[in-house]
Amino acid sequence: MAGDDGSSGGAGGGRGSTEDEVQIQIAGSSKPETSSTNETDPQSSPAKHWHWWLMVVLNIFFLIAGQTASTLLGRFYYNQGGNSKWMSTFVQTAGFPVLFIALYLFRSKSTQTATASPETSGIKITLIYIALGLIIAADDLMYSYGLLYLPVSTYSLICASQLAFNAVFSYFLNAQKFTALIFNSVVLLTFSAALLGVDEDSQGTNGLSHGKYILGFVLTLGASATYSLILSLMQVTFEKVIKRETFSVVLNMQIYTALVATIASLIGLFASGEWKTLEGEMHAFGSGKLSYVMTLLWTAISWQIASVGVVGLIFVVSSLFSNVISTLALPIIPVFAVIFFHDKMDGVKIIAMLMAIWGFISYGYQLYVNDKKARKTSVSVEESS
Repeated sequence: MAGDDGSSGGAGGGRGSTEDEVQIQIAGSSKPETSSTNETDPQSSPAKHWHWWLMVVLNIFFLIAGQTASTLLGRFYYNQGGNSKWMSTFVQTAGFPVLFIALYLFRSKSTQTATASPETSGIKITLIYIALGLIIAADDLMYSYGLLYLPVSTYSLICASQLAFNAVFSYFLNAQKFTALIFNSVVLLTFSAALLGVDEDSQGTNGLSHGKYILGFVLTLGASATYSLILSLMQVTFEKVIKRETFSVVLNMQIYTALVATIASLIGLFASGEWKTLEGEMHAFGSGKLSYVMTLLWTAISWQIASVGVVGLIFVVSSLFSNVISTLALPIIPVFAVIFFHDKMDGVKIIAMLMAIWGFISYGYQLYVNDKKARKTSVSVEESS
């Protein structure tokens, strides 16, 4: 979603129009497929304008709520005696069947708008789904190792590096440009998450061996880079291959890549032999067998809610904005940790949270400025015509 003035545009940006092209929407976006490469294209009516902002807010909620819940449940799984890295990887995508409900509820009235362009072959899309699914499975496994081998604060610090990786990938793959406000947002959100790591990292590696600590560090760093690459590749796929902007297309992307990742994780679970330990793990789970099952179930559902938010924001705004919101959740997680795990909320965590909010407002204001300019341009064009 190439941008100007530091923003990025809709998935169909930069393509020429034809007489029979259909104006289609992504997660409520009113941006036509023939729109130019602006992060917020001119809105044809106030209703569509507010509809777009409503869907941005809704996707932000999905992402933050899903990511926060899944991270807390993942930590709860390990704290209560869970130890299977492949099971932790498996649940990150295994909840994809619930997305069929959303696919049914938000199905397009026109079957054409819910599918790829006629010139796009099914084989090409299938290969893309398989490739992205395998990358997602590898990424999830690296995150599982990182969450097991690192303190949560250090884990969050390294995950914040995904913003820097995303800036690089967005620049080369998505023609992303930066304004001072966007740069300010990225810096603030990165420092916000970094503060959490500095605050507790001095407490040591929580008894872990040096080798496992280094392994967790490297794998989490690699996972952050891979996650950013996935976002940019999805954005390129929407722009260059699928060329459709319906919510059904967004869900199809998530469903089929998650299916591939789930199958790969399941193969890894059996190939590694970890499946043999699951029964004993369930019986030894600190809060009971039912809690074990419900923890895995709701972890899987939470990950899918977050994934809908991620892909939705890529489509409605850009991969960089999706990553910014993902990073915003990192300082929010300790707040819920205080409520559910009785963690200590000290001054550094409060400052980190305030910095994250400041960074988010900075990026949000850039969106507002871009949107205001786009609306003025639209009005000027209409008056002159």
